[in-house]
Amino acid sequence: MAHEHRGDPLGITSAAVALVDAYGLIQYWSRRAQALLGYSAAGVLRRPVTSLLASEEALSSALAEGRRVGDGWESVVTARHCAGHRIELALRACPLRTGEGSSWLFVACDISASHKWEQEQTVMGRLLEWAVTAGIVGDVEHSGHGEDRVPQGMEDLLRSHPPPLTTSAGESGQTAPARSGQGTPLLLSAPVKPTFGLPATAPEGKTLPPRPTSAAATARDGARERLALINEAGHRIGSTLDLDCTVNELAEVLVPQLADFVAIDLFQGGFAPADLTTGSATGGTLTRAAHLSIHKDLPEVVVAIGEPTRYPPRSPQQRCLKAGRSVLDAVLAPTTSWLTEDPLRLETLRRLGVHSHLSVPLVARGVTMGVVTVLRWENPNAFDEDDLLLIEELVARAAVCVDNARRFAREHNVALTLQTSLLPPDLPDSSAVEIAYRYLPADAEAGVGGDWFDVIPLSGARVALVVGDVIGHGIHAAASMGRLRAAVQTLADLDLPPDELLAQVDDLVLRLADEAEAATDGPLVIGATCVYAVYDPISRKLNVARAGHPSPAIAHLREPVEFPDIPAGPPLGLGGLPFESAEIEVEEGSVIALYTDGLIEASDRDVDVGFERLCFALAHPDRPLEEICDTMVRTLLPDHPHDDVAFLIARTHILTSDRFTSWEVPADPRAVHEVRGKAARQLTAWGLERLAFTTELIVSELVTNAIRHASGPIGLRLIRDRSLICEVSDTSNTAPHMRRSHVTDEGGRGLFLVAQVAQRWGTRYTGTGKTVWAELQLPVAHAKRDATPSIGPGSGGGASG
Repeated sequence: MAHEHRGDPLGITSAAVALVDAYGLIQYWSRRAQALLGYSAAGVLRRPVTSLLASEEALSSALAEGRRVGDGWESVVTARHCAGHRIELALRACPLRTGEGSSWLFVACDISASHKWEQEQTVMGRLLEWAVTAGIVGDVEHSGHGEDRVPQGMEDLLRSHPPPLTTSAGESGQTAPARSGQGTPLLLSAPVKPTFGLPATAPEGKTLPPRPTSAAATARDGARERLALINEAGHRIGSTLDLDCTVNELAEVLVPQLADFVAIDLFQGGFAPADLTTGSATGGTLTRAAHLSIHKDLPEVVVAIGEPTRYPPRSPQQRCLKAGRSVLDAVLAPTTSWLTEDPLRLETLRRLGVHSHLSVPLVARGVTMGVVTVLRWENPNAFDEDDLLLIEELVARAAVCVDNARRFAREHNVALTLQTSLLPPDLPDSSAVEIAYRYLPADAEAGVGGDWFDVIPLSGARVALVVGDVIGHGIHAAASMGRLRAAVQTLADLDLPPDELLAQVDDLVLRLADEAEAATDGPLVIGATCVYAVYDPISRKLNVARAGHPSPAIAHLREPVEFPDIPAGPPLGLGGLPFESAEIEVEEGSVIALYTDGLIEASDRDVDVGFERLCFALAHPDRPLEEICDTMVRTLLPDHPHDDVAFLIARTHILTSDRFTSWEVPADPRAVHEVRGKAARQLTAWGLERLAFTTELIVSELVTNAIRHASGPIGLRLIRDRSLICEVSDTSNTAPHMRRSHVTDEGGRGLFLVAQVAQRWGTRYTGTGKTVWAELQLPVAHAKRDATPSIGPGSGGGASG
C-alpha cells in the first residue's frame, strides 16, 4: 500500500466521521469509524455518543481542555473499543448550527497516527528552518552536488544538532522520511512533539527566536484558507435566483482573494433561456454579464456589461469553450499569438503588466453557459495547479446556481405568461360602475396564485362582479382558476341568475376533480370559493350569491359600512347542496367591495379585527377608488402576505329616467305598428334618427314573435347606454332559436334579420318569463357623450306610452 499518511489523518476523507445531533445522539457513523472502534452503524445510531467513551464526562472534558481551531476544537479523548479495551483518539469537533440547535461533526483517528503525521510535518519544517539559517539551501542549488546526494553540511548539521523535541506521551524514536529536493530519503530519528513555533538552535549554539509558522504550518494554513473560501462561496453564491446577482456574487468571491480581475461572459441563451435541454446554451454571441477588478476605475475592462464579447478564434476563451476544460496561459509569453488578433486587449494587458491568464468554462447539468476569465498582474504569483483546482471548484458551484437562475427565469416567464392570459388585462368600461382592484399573489416570485376577479358586461346595461379563490398556490392553482374564470364568463353570457350560475360552476369543479383524480400526474382540484354579484343601474339593485366566500361589503354614503346577510352557500366542489341569492338595493355612489379571505385573515389576525379594519378602509366612499385600494392594502396587509389576496371595488352609478323608456304592448298584431311609431319618436327625442329604420325592424320582429309564440303581458324597453338596447319581455320560458329558412317558407326569418343588423343579441330568463334583447352601436358622437352615465337624482321608472 502507498504511504498511509500522505495527508492529515484527521482529514474528512481519511478519518473516522460521526455526526451527533443537538441531543447528543449519533446520527451518522462512517465505515472508518466502524473500523476504528469496532461498532457497526446499526449498533450505534440513535445512541448517546457518551456511551462510546471511557466516561460520560470524557467528551466535555476533552472539549474544555482542547485547542480552539477556527469554529471548532482539537483534543484527545479516551474511547471504549467494541472489544472492551480503551483507545486514545485524536479528535476534531465542529458545531453545525441548524434551525433545531447545534449538531456536531466529529472526526477522529488513533493518537499514534496523529503523532506520526505531526512528527513528519514538524521535522520537515525544522529541517527547512535550519537549512535557511545555515545557508545550506544555496549549497543545495549551486554547490554541484548531485540530486541524489545529501550535502555534507546538512548531514553534519543533523548529526550535531538533533531537534530537542518530545511527544506528549514521552520521548519516542519514531522515524520520519524526509527528502532534500528530489534526492534520496533522509531517515531522521528524533523525539518530536506536535507543537509548532518552538525555539530552534543554530549550528553555532545560538538560540533562534520562535518562528510562528513552518512549512507544514504554512501548508496547513493555506489549505484552511482555501476551505474557508469554498465555504464562503457556498454561503454567498446563489443567495437569490436572480441571474445578475448570482454572477456578481461569483465575481466578488474571486476578486481579490484569487485574482486581480474577473470577467464573466454568458451566451445570450443564458439571459433568455428558451431551451434548457442538455447541450450548449450557445444562443448567439457571448455577452458580458459581470466583471470586477481590484481597481475601482476598472482599467482592465474592454467590454461593458450587457455588450457582446468577441474573442478571437485562438483565444483561451474560445479554446476553453471548444474543449470544455480550463485553459491556463502566460499572457505575454511569446507563444501568445492570439493577442495579435485583438490589438485592444493586447495593449490593455501590456499596459497593466498582466502575466497570468486563466479561462474556466461555466458548465452545469451538461449545459455550457459561458466562460469565466481571471487575470493576475499585481499578485506576483502566476496561477498554479492549486489555484486552477480551487477556481474550477468555485466556478462549478456557481454554474449550478447560474443554471438554477436560468431555469427559474424560464419558469417565471411561463408563470407570468399564464397569469397574463388568465386574469383580465383591462377591465371593461361600464356605465353602471367605476372599478378598481388589486391582485397580490403570495408566491411573489412565481407571480401567480389561485385568486381571481372579473367584471363582465351583461345585457340591459347591467354588470357582473366576480371574485373567486381556488384552494392552493402556484401554477396548478392558476390553471384551475383559469378554467373556472372561463366557465363563469360563459355562464354569465347566458344571463343565468347568480344562484343558478354557481350551481353550474359547482358541477364543473366536481368534473375537474374527477379528471384530476383519474390522471396520475394531474393536480387534484380540491375546491374553490366564489362570490357572484349582478348590479342593475336602472333598478339600483344588487343580486348576490356566494359559494363558501366572504360576503361583500357595501360602503354607503350616509350610513356605516354594511356586510349584507347573503345566504352562505357551500364551497364549490362539494356538490348536492343548493345555492341561494339575495337582492339588495344600493344607492348611487356607494362602494361595493368583493374580496378573498386572504384580505381579512392576513398576518394571522382575528377575522373580526380584519372586518373592523376593512370598515375603516372603506369609510368615506366618496374618495378616489385608487386611494381606497391603497388604504385597504396599507391597513389590512403585511409586507409579505401568507395567502393570495384579490379584491375588487366598484362605485355604483345609475341610469336616470331620461336614458330609458318602456311600454306595455297588447297581444294584438295591430299593436306592432303603434309601438314602432313610439320607438321612432323616442329615437328622435334622443337625436338618434339615423338608427330609426334598424330599430323599427328589430322592434317589429321581436314584438311580432312575442305576440305569436308567447303570452302576455308583453313589454318593450329602449335603453340609451353605451349602445342602444332594445328589449322585449313576455311570460313564456321558451327561448327563440334562429334558423335558416327555406325559399318556400313564409316565416322564420325574423331572428335571422335581427342577428344581421344588431351588434349582438340574446335571451335572458327572469322570474316571470324571459327577455329577448338586441344592441345597436351608437354613432361616434353619441357614444362619447354617453360614455359617462348621468349622475344625479332619478326616479328609476320608465316613461310609458
